[in-house]
Amino acid sequence: MAHIKNIIFDYGNVIFAIDFLRTQNAFSQLGIPNAEQFFAHKTHHQLFNDFETGAISPVLFRDGIRKAANRPALSDQQIDDAWNSLLIGVSGNNHQVLLEVKQKYRTFLLSNNNKIHYDWIMSYLQKDFGLNGYEEYFEKAYFSQDTNMRKPDPAIFEMVLKDNNLVATETLFIDDSPQHIEGAKKVGLNTLLMNVHPENLNEFLKENQIL
Repeated sequence: MAHIKNIIFDYGNVIFAIDFLRTQNAFSQLGIPNAEQFFAHKTHHQLFNDFETGAISPVLFRDGIRKAANRPALSDQQIDDAWNSLLIGVSGNNHQVLLEVKQKYRTFLLSNNNKIHYDWIMSYLQKDFGLNGYEEYFEKAYFSQDTNMRKPDPAIFEMVLKDNNLVATETLFIDDSPQHIEGAKKVGLNTLLMNVHPENLNEFLKENQIL
């Protein structure tokens, strides 16, 4: 990896642990049939794409969940609790790991996210770590709901490259989703598929000669 000068990190299950099974179970409890197809790691209902690209508001997202569950009386809190059950937290000493990586490379965050999850994460970071965001750890953070694009669309990778004058062949993208890796490859990025739990990020980076 001697030629790598820049690293773009995914967030969920790279830095921050998430659990799709928890949310599938929570959606099932709300009454959504076939929740494992409705929301999964590799494929999901269009509702989630729309929410992650900012095409719909939290209000419309919640209405979509009510419709899927056929329960119009579901409260906002019930829906948000089920949706946020995905989120576990930053694993191990990953914030310190990010600081070490930043000393050697230009680093960026690129996350498929949405307003409800983003608000929960920002509150969690403030409460547990005293952080008001990720400015300390990355040169810039990109969230899909702000860009109106999401991974694996090659356009979102092209945007990050262009915004920061990055050369694709000198840039590494790390993600836990094979489909996102394929999108990154289409614009010429070097890639690593994160295939271990995020608590092992430090070891993963060392094994791949990043640190």
